[in-house]
Parts: sequence; C-alpha cells; structure tokens
Amino acid sequence: MLLEKQRLFYMILKIIANSQIPVGSGFIRDNLKMQGFDISEATAGRILRELDIKGYTEKIGFKGRNLTASGHKKLKELEQEHRINHYGNELVNAIKVTGKQELLDILIARKAIESQLAKLAAQFITPEEIQEMEEIIRSQQEHVDRGISIADDDIKFHKAIARAAKNRVLDAAMDLIRQHGQISPILEYIRKEVRSTVLLDHKNIFQAIVSRDAEMAEKAMVRHIENLAKDVKKYWEIVYNDDNFNGNN
Repeated sequence: MLLEKQRLFYMILKIIANSQIPVGSGFIRDNLKMQGFDISEATAGRILRELDIKGYTEKIGFKGRNLTASGHKKLKELEQEHRINHYGNELVNAIKVTGKQELLDILIARKAIESQLAKLAAQFITPEEIQEMEEIIRSQQEHVDRGISIADDDIKFHKAIARAAKNRVLDAAMDLIRQHGQISPILEYIRKEVRSTVLLDHKNIFQAIVSRDAEMAEKAMVRHIENLAKDVKKYWEIVYNDDNFNGNN
C-alpha cells in the first residue's frame, strides 16, 4: 500500500487537480474528511506548504493553490502506484478465495489437455499460425523488458496453440477452464512473488511446435505446467508457511 503521507499527497493533489479554481486548506480538509481522512486545517496547510516547496503546487495570491506541471506529473505517478497496489491487493484476495488446491487442480487439468493441444499443434499448425505465435512471443518479450503485465500475452499464446491444434473438443475444454477469468493474472502475480518467469517456457513450446516435433511439444507443455504448479506451491510456502509444500497437497 501507499505510505500514509504518500496517500495524503495523492489525495490532496487529486483534489486540487479536480477543482476548477485554486483551493485552500479548508477546502482540502473538508474534501479529505468526506473521504475518511480526518485532519485539521492546520495540518492540511502544512502539507500544502510542503507541496509548494517540492514544486508540485503554486500559491495563487490569497485564492489557494493550483497544480504545477511537476504536480500533474507527480499525480500521474501516484495514480499508477495506487492502481498497481490496488490491483495487487485484488489478486491477493482472489488467490485466497481460489485457494492452493483449486489452483493446482486447474493446472492438473490444463496439463492433461494442453499437452495434447501442443502435440496436435505441432502436427497441424499453418504458416500463418506460426507467424501469429511468433508475434505473440515477440510482444511478450517486449512487455517483459518494459516491466508490463504479460497476462494477456499468456492467454493469447495458449489460445493460439488451441486453434492450431484443430480439435474442437479439447479447445472447448480449455475454454471451460478459462472461465475462471483471473487465472492468468493470478499465476503472473504468483510468479513475480517467487521470482519465476514463463517466457522461456513459452519459447521452448513454440520452438518445438515450429519444429513440428509433436513429442517435444507435448513434453515442453508438460514441463511448463509443472513449473507453474511448483510456483504455486512455493508461493504458499513463502506466504502462508505451508507445510504441504513438499508434495502433500
């Protein structure tokens, strides 16, 4: 979460940015109180003066404060940090609700289905589908390099394999599993927490499919899903001190 002072900076900068006219400490105090922050007008005034010193706000005579260009930039940074922390908290709650065993059960089902999809994709993939998968891998690499979420890339990669396999029944089975819409973001969050990566697994699967080596593609997918299961177990050991880490699930 944002530190308390940062949260106040964020809320105050946001209040000033949303106002059509310069605002003072009384206005800030009243708005913060409506949002659950109970501070005095004197405290609000001190924070405003600190924001002035940092160059985020400027005093307009006796009218109050406006945001400077630096203030708008700082507000954007704090908004992004707020979103990241909020999203992280949502994922932690989703992980708790889903539970370790349900995640592992989903991965067991995925291993059975997706290993066969990868095997079939190696046999039936078209040049156009190879190009599509190559673009997904390239996009994923760019997002990893820039520190951007790859959850969407992950979904696209596995869907591309399912399409290339040309098996409606297995594809429909995977669609059923994917109905738990937060599985990819949850697994991405867990991988980050245990400092794991999925890109190399995807590259190995892709290489096996492109080589049209069905057995290698099947094994690469099995290894990928098993790596995800290891990450889930490791996460529970680290976060929840789970004694079942060594396989007693």
